[in-house]
Amino acid sequence: MVSGVLEGKAAVVTGAGRGIGREIALRLARDGANVAVHYSGSEEGARATADAIRNEGGQAFTFRADVARRADVTALFAAIDEQFGRLDIAVNSAGVSAGGALADLDEDQLEWMLGVNFRGPLFVASEAAKRLGAGGRIINLASSLAEFPMGGSGIYSATKLAIKSFTESWAKELGKQGVTVNTVIPGATAPGMMDTAPEGFRAFFDNASPFGRIGTAAEIAEVVAFLASPQASWVSGAHILANGAANT
Repeated sequence: MVSGVLEGKAAVVTGAGRGIGREIALRLARDGANVAVHYSGSEEGARATADAIRNEGGQAFTFRADVARRADVTALFAAIDEQFGRLDIAVNSAGVSAGGALADLDEDQLEWMLGVNFRGPLFVASEAAKRLGAGGRIINLASSLAEFPMGGSGIYSATKLAIKSFTESWAKELGKQGVTVNTVIPGATAPGMMDTAPEGFRAFFDNASPFGRIGTAAEIAEVVAFLASPQASWVSGAHILANGAANT
């Protein structure tokens, strides 16, 4: 493990079967945290994440849940209570993305994104708030498309912009119990949603940053690890843009 700054702590990371969520789960485990590896569709990836944590001497278990359904989230947290007996860190990294022309609005697509990207973090944070005490952390993942919306991304961008409002409100509410709440705002990242982007789309984001590339999931995980650490005790209600100074 890299360090023991989270030794004895318990974390839940949603969407930890792949991409940014997987790297966050691995990174927190390397700092000593026991990790509940949540997944919805990526069972094989979630098991690989948990196996990797255990192979490095950490503790982890996997749990399938649809974060858009409150009953599923309640069951996830009941499993955390049973497995770890405590919760110190909740990371809302599960997310889905889709886009399309306004004139062709798809209500199923709308409900899907509202469920996972809006209700999901709300349900997770509500359960976490019942358990977190002094030194607790809620870390929400938004998107640079909330900062720089593109044509056709309106619904996705709006769901991610709502995360910032959640963060600011929850930081004020939960600060009284010693809990910090922050947002990490990744730009285009791989492994992640950019994995399936058309080649021209990937090139656009490569060129948007002065570094001439997109970010890595591991780089986003480092930002989350800082916010989860004791060193971030005075950082709350903040939104950290991690996009390599990209202009979009």
